[in-house]
Amino acid sequence: MVQPSFTPSDKVLVLGATGFVGSALVAELLKRQIKIRVLARSQAKVSSLFSAIRDIEVVEGDVLAGKGLGAALQGIHTAYYLIHSLGGQSLFKNTEFAKQDRAAATNFVKAADNSGLKKVIYLGGLGEEGVGLSEHLSSRAEVGKILASGKAGATILRAAVIIGAGGASFEMLRHLVERLPVMVCPRWIETRIQPIAVKDAIGYLVGCLFNAATTGQTFDIGGPEILTYHKMMQEYASARGLAKRLILVVPFLTPLLSAYWVDLMTPIPSGIAHPLIEGMKNEVICRDYRIDEYVAIRKTSFRDAVRAAVSEGKPGPEAEIKRGK
Repeated sequence: MVQPSFTPSDKVLVLGATGFVGSALVAELLKRQIKIRVLARSQAKVSSLFSAIRDIEVVEGDVLAGKGLGAALQGIHTAYYLIHSLGGQSLFKNTEFAKQDRAAATNFVKAADNSGLKKVIYLGGLGEEGVGLSEHLSSRAEVGKILASGKAGATILRAAVIIGAGGASFEMLRHLVERLPVMVCPRWIETRIQPIAVKDAIGYLVGCLFNAATTGQTFDIGGPEILTYHKMMQEYASARGLAKRLILVVPFLTPLLSAYWVDLMTPIPSGIAHPLIEGMKNEVICRDYRIDEYVAIRKTSFRDAVRAAVSEGKPGPEAEIKRGK
């Protein structure tokens, strides 16, 4: 089936607009003068993030509760689905995130099927499905399948760690390397990963909006380098002009203990750190680069992505979770 192309008169809906990737996406869409509507729990939170709030249509609602979806989807051509739960403030509140993500995606598909939505673009996670995939990555894959089951054509992008100020994974990396010249880390830091700069992830997300041929497809997206978490820490230190970090790898440091340690040393609470650390056991690299045939971008090196993130000089939405903002 030929998918209808996006035109200047069409409007997009951004779900997750106040998050790390969502806020960067909205800013880029505003630059391109694309008509934007967002669904958010609080208009005040949207207003506090975007100076050009007059150019953003806000519908108050909650995807998990199923509130506001009908109104938000009315007259929308393409929806960006950037909602996912990493966990709560503590590990005790961390058991329901997969269930919540499943419910939210199901609510969205039901509402979208009744609205005439033409396309949904979803940013999920890299990782080979099967036995051993972390609960966090498994949940991201499940959400992608739910979204693809609806009437709207789905474009699924899969990314590993996204490097940018405010992203939970980056803030965890940044605070550990900046504060600790010596670190004791689990053996999983030797797992291979293909990080991507937030600017590049946004480039792919926007590019898929304008290329109808991406509809109905799943793409891996990543930066130009395949590193290990160990190497990322050393590369971060080098990019920042810090002395080389001494990293001791031990087999007995569990994800649970690591999460509490990260909670102590960084702004990332244990409930969010735990699924991120657990996911470190899974290799997350691109298995193909077909996306480059549809969306051509100039890929940013890891060091340049770090420098750009640090130059912003402030934490973003996900890093503020621990402070209760």
